[in-house]
Amino acid sequence: MRYLVTARVKPEIAATLADAIDRGTLGRGSIAGDEYLRDMAAARQDADGRVRWVEVCFCATPLAEERPYWEEYFEVDKVQDAHARSRCRDQNGTEPWACVDCDCTARLEARLAERGRPFSLLPSKF
Repeated sequence: MRYLVTARVKPEIAATLADAIDRGTLGRGSIAGDEYLRDMAAARQDADGRVRWVEVCFCATPLAEERPYWEEYFEVDKVQDAHARSRCRDQNGTEPWACVDCDCTARLEARLAERGRPFSLLPSKF
């Protein structure tokens, strides 16, 4: 399943997050692997500081594996389905692991790419 995540960087930990992204260690130890770095590369930041990204997750509870990694750096405001569960081929059982290469959120991700600005950890943003 794919989820739209909305969160705010914890200002006191922003430098640590930037370092983890730069060094490629964000999410190290998680079964989700490089998904964290891909998420941050595609993330967008609104003028009010909220960061949004589309997250792929196969857990029964949304972001059960990923949430502890994200909550180390972010205050997670909202996690919502990025598309209808009934159309998710992984969720409805027609194609296990379909979310890996699925384009079901392409329109949402294109709209996100037009909002705000690319997420980066420039000191002026905190």
